[in-house]
Amino acid sequence: MRLVAGLSLVAVLAACGSNVKLDDVPVVDRTGTGVAGAGAGGQSGAVDPRGVSGVSVGGSDAAQPNAMSRIVYFDFDSFEVKGEYASVLEANARYLNANRTRRVNLEGHTDERGGREYNLALGQKRSEAVRRALALLGVTEAQMEAVSFGEEKPAQTGFDESAFSKNRRVELTYR
Repeated sequence: MRLVAGLSLVAVLAACGSNVKLDDVPVVDRTGTGVAGAGAGGQSGAVDPRGVSGVSVGGSDAAQPNAMSRIVYFDFDSFEVKGEYASVLEANARYLNANRTRRVNLEGHTDERGGREYNLALGQKRSEAVRRALALLGVTEAQMEAVSFGEEKPAQTGFDESAFSKNRRVELTYR
């Protein structure tokens, strides 16, 4: 009986395992420059930069309210909004409720521990938690967009808890 239970446990654990290496991301050249002579007829496959227009990211040039904090920090591996950030959320909700034409990006970030996909999901959960808190304070859904950057845009570089704690955040960026 113990042998059957042991084999069952091994089978279940083997089924739960994954051979996907999340930390081993393949390198892809997206610079738009091709290798000379590549492709059919000697064409490089490069993109002509004259036909490519720039991308405008909302919020990068919009005036940000200076009188209030716009960052909510999180504990390790958590997307629970801590009570100490209630005043930050209330101030931002008052501003958005008074300025119904303003929009805000809720940008979720993580520290670099964990796989890329996991961190993107955690950053999204953090931004969604802030979105729900602001919605409870009367901010309309049309004013908010929750996005995740995962570990891609650290606020502080380093491999210590001080740096990690500054990177586990949601930034409210007005557009």
